[in-house]
Amino acid sequence: MGTPEFTRRRGLQMMVAAGGVLALGSGQTAAAAASASAPYLVGRGISDITGAAAESGMMGYSMPQQQTTGIHQRLRARAFVIVDRTGGNRVAWCSADQGILPVAVFQAVLAKLAESFGTTYTEQNVSLSATHTHAGPGGCSHDLAYNLSMLGFQRENFDAVVSGIVEAITAAHADLGPGTISLGHGELTNASVNRSRAAFDRNPQSDKDSFPQGIDPAMTVLRFRQGGADVGAISWFPTHPTSMTNTNTLISGDNKGYAAYAWEHDAEGVRYLDHSPGFVAAFPQTNSGDMSPNLNLKPGSGPTEDEFENTRIIGTRQFAAAKKIYDGADTAISGSIDSRMRYVDMSQVQVDGRYTPDSRKHHTSSGVIGLSMLAGSTEDGPGIPGLFEGTPSPLAPLIDRINDAVPQWLADEQSPKTSVIPGGLLGATPNVLPLQLLKIGQLYLVGGPAEYTIVAGLRIRRAVAKELGVPLRNVLMQGYTNGYSQYVATPEEYEAQHYEGASTLFGRYTTPAYQQEFAKLASALSTGASLPPGPRPPKPALGELNLQPGVVLDTPGLTRRFGQVLTDAEAGYRTGQTATVVFVTGHPKNNLRVGKTFLEVQRLQDGAWTRYLDDGDWQTKYRWKRTNAVTGESTATITWDIAAGTPSGTYRIVHSGDAKNGLTGAISSFTGTSHQFTVD
Repeated sequence: MGTPEFTRRRGLQMMVAAGGVLALGSGQTAAAAASASAPYLVGRGISDITGAAAESGMMGYSMPQQQTTGIHQRLRARAFVIVDRTGGNRVAWCSADQGILPVAVFQAVLAKLAESFGTTYTEQNVSLSATHTHAGPGGCSHDLAYNLSMLGFQRENFDAVVSGIVEAITAAHADLGPGTISLGHGELTNASVNRSRAAFDRNPQSDKDSFPQGIDPAMTVLRFRQGGADVGAISWFPTHPTSMTNTNTLISGDNKGYAAYAWEHDAEGVRYLDHSPGFVAAFPQTNSGDMSPNLNLKPGSGPTEDEFENTRIIGTRQFAAAKKIYDGADTAISGSIDSRMRYVDMSQVQVDGRYTPDSRKHHTSSGVIGLSMLAGSTEDGPGIPGLFEGTPSPLAPLIDRINDAVPQWLADEQSPKTSVIPGGLLGATPNVLPLQLLKIGQLYLVGGPAEYTIVAGLRIRRAVAKELGVPLRNVLMQGYTNGYSQYVATPEEYEAQHYEGASTLFGRYTTPAYQQEFAKLASALSTGASLPPGPRPPKPALGELNLQPGVVLDTPGLTRRFGQVLTDAEAGYRTGQTATVVFVTGHPKNNLRVGKTFLEVQRLQDGAWTRYLDDGDWQTKYRWKRTNAVTGESTATITWDIAAGTPSGTYRIVHSGDAKNGLTGAISSFTGTSHQFTVD
């Protein structure tokens, strides 16, 4: 239940929105008049979507050994609903701290929304995108290739993400009130670097001139207000959330997750576990396919050699740039809300010569993974040792001799790619994908289900802007939206067969195909025409295959009890030091504690213990460790990096966990508490 102040404000907003007449004082009358004249209803919502904190494969680097062992920061879904009060159209937009946003999640969210809202929210007007953090639990797809390193589909992670996104959108719907939106543009030049410069340089000079530094520095910000109050922001900017390396095993939203935390928690005072409305700051992607945050072009390097500090710095830079643009966002969003979405079989697109470099007709082909994709991105996360990016591959002759999986006709279609896995033919990667275009006043979001390089994004944006007759800067390429199909490189970049080109599934003409298909959406939106929905994506036969073992049992160990402190806090600490406490615990998969916490740093105030920090905060880390696999014993190590500015006083650390009885299967909760200590 909301606070009395919030409940009263919501009641006033609902009455104004409904055209009610209120008998108010002069000041309130002015506020009501302003609300009545607001062009939109806007609402915001946020929810926890953190999956299994232990023994769950992480999505992003495709490293089987990268299994979760705890939490640094929780993952969240951030949603906004916008309703055009004149025309009645609406969009529900959501950004999730996830590695990918697969079609399986998109469709499951739509089904759950339909249970509550009927046809109010559909695949036409719901836009879901991933921030692309590489430090979150995976296994949420029905496409085998994207579940392989996690040992298959992980139901608990899938459910946490789907339920959390639905909760965030539902909260945004409930929060709807008269409001305004303003638009701001700016640049950020020290939070990304081109990790595939040699491929980028193959593009025509006319394309490269748009990016003199080889990066896309553009940041676009929407500022949301309800009445006279600021309630949220969306800040689009392209950089990979790969500040955390492929050796990290703690759950993290990476640099974009930190940027949101810095704005919401540090600047706006949001306390996530209080479940009260607060400022929502989303940091979605645009065309980040070749944009790395590792400024020294090696994993975990740049600006510093510490991955946690790099995450904080790159996140802080995004927050600072967004806040500056936000404060100066003086262009009012005006006009209608509209949207178009259709499914396209990207393996069978006949591409008109208007969109190809040689002005001739070409076509795409079924998705194929290239050898350089298995090599990984050397700047962000190397893959199989001994493999290297680029064409020709020194291993290509060997691959040609031992690999019969890719038919010769398909290998020829995909040339010069050294084709190794025909994902589309095997049903391991998707061929049918959702393409979407949203109109929010004068801003247009091109929702694409892939990772687009900056030049690929530029060309798609140009095609859409031309069709609509609008300025290019008001058309954004929003990647990782409503589905996932790896990369999209330009035909020229494809020739280089770096990681991005080898991961461009549908061949050399993938970018021109997207240009053409998004232009069709733009034409339909411009003329008010409807489009056929296209072929429905099939559910792969092995879509929910899972080989990851579950929790068998938990035991505390002889003479021990769950929650018992094994290593206690010291008597006192100074700021800059770290407090560490080790507890006997159970497996975190027994209860994901979504919307809750595995830890609290509590402060003694007026004779009562109050929560000061939890496992969603930057200063804390929760680490789980299996100490005896046979008996099911494990420990939880909780650390608190005591930051400057921490109030002097008396504190303690509390761990909450759950244990599974090996005989009955019953799960029971427990807590453990350190002794109290001082911070000076």
